[in-house]
This record gives sequence, C-alpha cells and structure tokens, in this order.
Amino acid sequence: MATSGRSTLLSSNSTGHNSTLENQNPEDEDGQNLWSSILSEVSTHSRSKLPSGKNVLVMGEVGSGKTTLVAKLQGVEEYMKGRGLEYLYFSVHDDDIDDQTRCNAWVLDGDLYHKGLQGVAVPVEAVGDSLLLITLDMSRPWNALDSLQKWAAVAREHIDKLRVTPETLRELEHRLVKQFQEYVEPGSEEGAPQRRSEEEESVLLPLGENTLTHNLGIPMVVVCTKCDAISTLEKEHDYRDEHLDFIQSHIRRFCLQYGASLLYTSVKEMKNLDVLYKYLVHRLYSFPFHCPAQVVERDAVFIPSGWDNEKKIAILHENFQTLKADDNFEEVIVKPPVRKFVHEKEIQAEDDQVFLVKLQSLLAKQPPVTAGRPGQDPTSRAPSGSPRTSNRSAAANVANAMPQAAGQTSEGVLANFFNSLLTKKAGAGGPGTPAGGNNTPGTVRKSGSKLGLSDVQAELDRISSRETDGEPSNDTPADGQDT
Repeated sequence: MATSGRSTLLSSNSTGHNSTLENQNPEDEDGQNLWSSILSEVSTHSRSKLPSGKNVLVMGEVGSGKTTLVAKLQGVEEYMKGRGLEYLYFSVHDDDIDDQTRCNAWVLDGDLYHKGLQGVAVPVEAVGDSLLLITLDMSRPWNALDSLQKWAAVAREHIDKLRVTPETLRELEHRLVKQFQEYVEPGSEEGAPQRRSEEEESVLLPLGENTLTHNLGIPMVVVCTKCDAISTLEKEHDYRDEHLDFIQSHIRRFCLQYGASLLYTSVKEMKNLDVLYKYLVHRLYSFPFHCPAQVVERDAVFIPSGWDNEKKIAILHENFQTLKADDNFEEVIVKPPVRKFVHEKEIQAEDDQVFLVKLQSLLAKQPPVTAGRPGQDPTSRAPSGSPRTSNRSAAANVANAMPQAAGQTSEGVLANFFNSLLTKKAGAGGPGTPAGGNNTPGTVRKSGSKLGLSDVQAELDRISSRETDGEPSNDTPADGQDT
C-alpha cells in the first residue's frame, strides 16, 4: 500500500542517516520518528477521505412528510417547502479519520407531473451512488400499497430511461443480491462483525421465492411516517392489533420483493430517526451498523434489508382472528367515507326596527281587500278561512266565512246576498209564485227540501233587529238592486 511504502522509505532514510552520524543525539532520532508518524498519518487521511456525490432520492405522496423527515436528518428546525424538486442535504462525519462530507437529499414532488425531474437528482453516472427512499403516511394506511407500487414504478421507469449499460446494471443488481445474502444480524455471534468480510469464502443461501423479484439495482428504504397516528386509528376507526399486523405484513411482502428495508418513524415523537440516519450512512458510506431488527413495538418497527423472509412474515398471521393472510388489502383496510362540510353563506340578521319598517312599506303597497270586484257577483267570491265542520245553517256559515271588508260588514254582505236571491227572476210563473210577482228561487237544502221564503224573511228580520239595537251597519245595496 502507498502508506506502508512511504513509511518504509522514511525508515530507510532515517537508518542511513543514523549510520553516517553514529554520534547523533538521541533527541534527533526521536524527532525523526515523530516526523515519520506525522507524514504517515497525513498520507492515510488523504487516501481515506469520505466520498462525495452520494444521493438520496425521496419519493412519496403529497403531505406524507418527505421534506420534514429530511429536515430532521439535517438538523434544521425552520425550512421552506418547495415544488418540483427540492434539494436538501445532511452531514456525514467519520470520527475515525476526522473527515466529513455532505450527502445530497433530493425530495421529489408528490405530483406525478414533476417525475421527469428525477434526472437532475440521479443522472446516469450517479446510479451506483444513489439510494431510493419512499415515504408512506401511516395516518392514511389505506393508500399504502397503491403508493408503494406507484413510486416503485416511477423509479423503474426512470432507470429504464437512463439507458444504463447492461454490464453496469447487472453489476448493480448483483451487488444488491450479495448484500441481501451476506446480511448478519448484530449480536448473533460473539464478536462477529455485522457484515462478512469480502475475502471470507462462505456459502450464500439462495434467495426465497418472492425475494428480490423486482431488482432496481439501487438500494431502497421504505419509511412509514407519522406512526404516532396509530393510536388515532384505533380510537376513531376501530383498528385492532390484527389490522396493524395485516398492514405490516403487506408492506413487508412488498419490501421483500424489492429487497428494501422498512422503518416506522415519527418526527413528532422522534422515533427511529437516529436509526434511519445511521442506516443511510451505513448503506451509502459502509459505516459500521449495530442496530438489530425491531418488530415488537408496533410504532417503531425496523427491518433491515436481508433480515426478513416469508416465515418471519407468517408469524404476524398467527394473531389473525377475523382476517386471513390472503385477504384483499383494499377490502380490509377501507378508506373511511369523506365527511362533507357544507359551508353555508352567513346571513347577517337585520335590526328589528329596520325589518318592521320594510314590512310596513310592503303592506302599504298592497291593494285593499274588498268583498267583491266591480262587475262581479259577490256570491261568486270563494269564502276564506280554514274549513270547519258545523251544524249551523247555511246562512250562518256564509256569514261567518265572509271577511270584514273596508266599509262593509258581514251582515251587510249577507243582506245583499239574500236580496239578490229574492229579486232574481226564476222564469215564467210556476208553482209557489208569490202574489207580488217575484219568483221564489228554487234553492234546495242539503236535506232535499226547498228553502222557504219564511226562512229568508226571518234572517232579514234578525239582521234588522241587530241594527235597531244600536249596532252600526254600513250595508249598501247591490248595484241596480233595492233593499
């Protein structure tokens, strides 16, 4: 290696110098060794600098918390959300070599209209240095599978358009398969490293039937955001443990097909954010990683790539009571009905006095109500009022039904009505014709008997007696008729 060669050269020069100057002071020899160690350290640092140009492409639905998540990784509290393609970054520091760099974080808009901007974040020459991160909003789990499939298809379409050479693509795919097969869980063996060394010859187990069947060639991490909303799902939507296990099993099946990792996070409660940061720099910069898988806490799940398999997913199915593992996801995790809020226009009530003034002006504009129109027989006007059942005579009903008109009482109207009946011609003489020459109208009672003249005269006498007692009467004769 270059470092050891530099150290050897310095040692030989130092030895030759010491042989020539046999009587050199021991302090000078210590100084030479100090310079040798400094030069060796500088040479090592210059060779082991952290690589630059690593990219994390973040995808997800609108409002799934993409920008907020990356801002937390960056350590920024106040930030501005953009449109199209946002650029952020988070710092990476290596304590061993005392070096740091920036990891680029590109946040793609949730609107598919902007999907063409992926070429800016992941050009063809940066495919091997990129990682895909898909966010899922756990406050809306009914969109989980559709969202995963949609954004995975968007990433596949972009990689196909880049026209990566077949040799490069096969190398990237093989690297993912090897990483998946070589995974060793931390703490599984005493003092064993998390990854097997490249020089170690080991037998790699074949992949499962549904494992890495959709190999994109770049690492994928699925991050379920807003996991603090799980308690809300239980309270408001009656979610039970089997529903949460059902959702997790379907997401893990998807991750198994793409060789993806899975994390449940909560920015509000700061859950698993440190694990996410450590895992990202582990996958991009090969930093050591010692966090084991976590499947006990339902809101802090962590499943690294290479740990999961079909048998481990089947453990979730053992707790199912009303559900089955092969049930359709959309039929079990149903989107709740949308509550429509009707925004009615607010009407300001008028002041009472203003309302009464307007009402008075409207009443003044209406024509006065009269008993009859000019040229119209008063008897043709329909009586007003609510229908009532009564045993009184027909004449009394007519009197009660007629309204009080301006300048005319109900008695006057009734008198005019009976006078018109008495003076009306019924034709040439006939049975029952009085001596005065006026014909008695052939009015028929409901009982079938004719209305006699004595009944009419008795009603007129009753009206006259009321007027004589002092009640005012404004009765006027009908047009062209005598009282």
